[in-house]
Amino acid sequence: MKIDKNSYGSIALVYLICASVFLFIILLKAPLWLRIAVAVLLVAICIWQTAFFRVPRRSPAGDSRNVSSVADGKVVIIEKVFEPEYLKQDCIQISVYMNFFDVHANFWPVTGDVTYHKYYPGKHFLAFKPKASEENEHTCTCIRTEDGHDVFFKQLAGTFARRIVNYAKFEDNAVSGKQCGIIKFGSRIDMYVPLDSRIIVKLGDKVRACETILAELQ
Repeated sequence: MKIDKNSYGSIALVYLICASVFLFIILLKAPLWLRIAVAVLLVAICIWQTAFFRVPRRSPAGDSRNVSSVADGKVVIIEKVFEPEYLKQDCIQISVYMNFFDVHANFWPVTGDVTYHKYYPGKHFLAFKPKASEENEHTCTCIRTEDGHDVFFKQLAGTFARRIVNYAKFEDNAVSGKQCGIIKFGSRIDMYVPLDSRIIVKLGDKVRACETILAELQ
């Protein structure tokens, strides 16, 4: 199982805390049944955290025309909006919310060149709240396809997400389905595609990064 390259320290910290808790229980000379119960719980936490930071093997469905989901999760917003930061035009926003149990590795939605990338420190409102898009900690990235279409997306921190990792660099070549970063704990992805795009998903759909096509560029 492949682990996100930026997450080994986070996993090690969880392991260290769990080991310290178990040592404390032993030093307290707790009953055997309690030690066994705590050990099982701590092992489960370690396994869950390791799985949380995994980078799954996926079969990419996106390309320079088909926009795949950046993340696993649930579609919570599909609406026409004005994107004021970089595109400065009306777009279709598609937002995917990730819970604690979704894979949090993020993947390029289309193939093209990175034309914009910026990180913003901010607050930590619940990720599904509308104002989270502007006020929460977030990273913005835009990819321009070979046909000149711009696909813009935001990685948004949530109440418990305290770190956003994005591996994009200006003028990098993005390949749909390759990892572009990770968000640690519950969070959201906002994607902005051209108005004439054909939207494939609907509100409430469960989507998988790389494998679910959100929209088709015209």
